[in-house]
Amino acid sequence: MATHSANDRDQYGLFIDGTESESASGETISVVDPATEEPFTSIQAGSASDVDRAVDAALEGQTEWYGLAPAERGRILRRASDLIADRRDELARLLTRENGKPISQARTEIDAASRYFEYYSGMADKIQGETIPLGREYVDYTIQEPLGVTGHIIPWNFPAAIFGRTVAPALTAGNAVVVKPAEQTPLTALEFAQILDEAGAPSGTVNVVTGYGVDAGEPLTEHEDVSCVAFTGSVETGKAVAAAAGRQLTPAHIEAGGKNPNVVFPDADLEQAVEQTLISIFTRNAGQVCSAGDRLIVHEDIREAFLERLVEEVESLEVGTGLDDPDIGPLVSEAQYETVSEYIEIGSSEVGEPIVGGAPEETEDGYFVEPTVFDGASNDDRISQEEIFGPVLTVIPFSTEAEAIELANDSEYGLTAGIFTTDLERAHRFARDVVAGQVYVNEWFAGGVETPFGGFRESGFGREKGLEAVEQFTATKNVGLKIGDGPS
Repeated sequence: MATHSANDRDQYGLFIDGTESESASGETISVVDPATEEPFTSIQAGSASDVDRAVDAALEGQTEWYGLAPAERGRILRRASDLIADRRDELARLLTRENGKPISQARTEIDAASRYFEYYSGMADKIQGETIPLGREYVDYTIQEPLGVTGHIIPWNFPAAIFGRTVAPALTAGNAVVVKPAEQTPLTALEFAQILDEAGAPSGTVNVVTGYGVDAGEPLTEHEDVSCVAFTGSVETGKAVAAAAGRQLTPAHIEAGGKNPNVVFPDADLEQAVEQTLISIFTRNAGQVCSAGDRLIVHEDIREAFLERLVEEVESLEVGTGLDDPDIGPLVSEAQYETVSEYIEIGSSEVGEPIVGGAPEETEDGYFVEPTVFDGASNDDRISQEEIFGPVLTVIPFSTEAEAIELANDSEYGLTAGIFTTDLERAHRFARDVVAGQVYVNEWFAGGVETPFGGFRESGFGREKGLEAVEQFTATKNVGLKIGDGPS
């Protein structure tokens, strides 16, 4: 049971079978504050033997968890939601320290995690089968059963929200879980596991194995007793996860990023479009978002006026330490800082110097990068095609609606797309023709916990959020019974 402050711990253990423990190796990994580049706590470096132990615990815990009345499972998940909400400020501060995002954004993310558990708690006693008419001599029906033990590989950009997004529906369906968080941002997952234990989940229902992907993530994906894998992360890793799961014939849900078009037409409300563009790529986690609007496809008739407003707003954005609650915090790690910096150099070579930004922030410490805009890019440029995952916006002009659709779909990805227009017929045509799992109209990131999320092409497959998420963690069993005509 978690009784400590989440912000004053020198070390975290693995969370397996309801208790904290050391890894088999006893080795640890430092967790670094990206605003200071200084470690402030450490985690266990888990490995295959720790994954085995966690899966064994989950197999036993799942029997007890699924054996509870569905309504009781729902009450436990609702208590977890309330406990997360009660500890909002403490957990948000911890999230900011491990991830770097501004504290107000961290609070919003903790709210989202709480909301996932609240939303799915109400579904626990509503997972129903169907009856199938085969004629009066038969009774035929279906049962939606849990898969068993599900594995969850959580990324570093939204570690709290995505824990809730994938773990809550899996638990609602009656599964037990083993979670492998990113080694950069493992702390909220460990705290949430203890919160679920405190809420009444049986030991073994929720397990967390921290460590590097090759040491802990791969063994989880390949484990013969894991019945489903939910992954969010890069395309390259997503393909490896899908391939490893496929060798075991284990179903996998892969959410692997995007290069998302944000299309602005001349009839758009420019003030609204500029505001939402800032949110889509700069002021939501410094652009470290798979669904970021990182390709601005703007009509040539309004391009100059739009960019004039956009640059003015970008120049006013404050970059700083997350705990000071600026508009933009640091990038999550040195590796991500180097990646984004390299793409800014590539963009400068391909397109020319950015019209705003383009340089590291001048600070002694921390992984800070200025919000950056490249104008006049071709859709064939690397900065237009490759996911940068940082506060870098590429601007591409268009002249006709058909060209806008062609540019929007000219990508290996298909996660999200947005359109800004007051012409609702045009908006519906765009939604019909664009290749994307989510379409935003006049508001980026429109939707919420209730709306299904996932992509096409290189963005992955499967859907999270909404009612569909629970279906991903269940299997359908059919029962057929011949009852005959009976006595005349």
